[in-house]
Amino acid sequence: MSMNKILVIGNVGSDPEMRYTPNGTAVTSFSLATNRVYTTASGERREETEWFTVNAWGREAENSNQYVTKGMKIYAEGRLKTDTWTGNDGQNRFRLQINADRILFLDRSGEFSQAKPEENAQPSEPNNQSDTNEAAPPEDVEDLPW
Repeated sequence: MSMNKILVIGNVGSDPEMRYTPNGTAVTSFSLATNRVYTTASGERREETEWFTVNAWGREAENSNQYVTKGMKIYAEGRLKTDTWTGNDGQNRFRLQINADRILFLDRSGEFSQAKPEENAQPSEPNNQSDTNEAAPPEDVEDLPW
């Protein structure tokens, strides 16, 4: 058995862009940054930033396109995928992508926000068998992994 699951809390780095697959399924993408601050053995304070491209599908894509804005804090949960290619300069490039099953909007303090009821709607994963993507019922905030 294997499993591919990633849970990330970070700051949105770009406004979302929505498009549609040939079968009409909405897909919204945006960048997400996570930061880690640490102190080296010599006492120097450093910060590392990891960037992800978040892809949301169906109803989650529509909600993200409507409510996500650059700078806001979100929780994204889904599968991690590495996209690799060779750039025009011949260098190998890569991008970390999260195919999100779930996106929660967080307020400035990093707490779950219930400002809009649609925010915690969760779609089922997209599949190749159907053009529909029904939303799953939201889970209780207390059941979240953070």
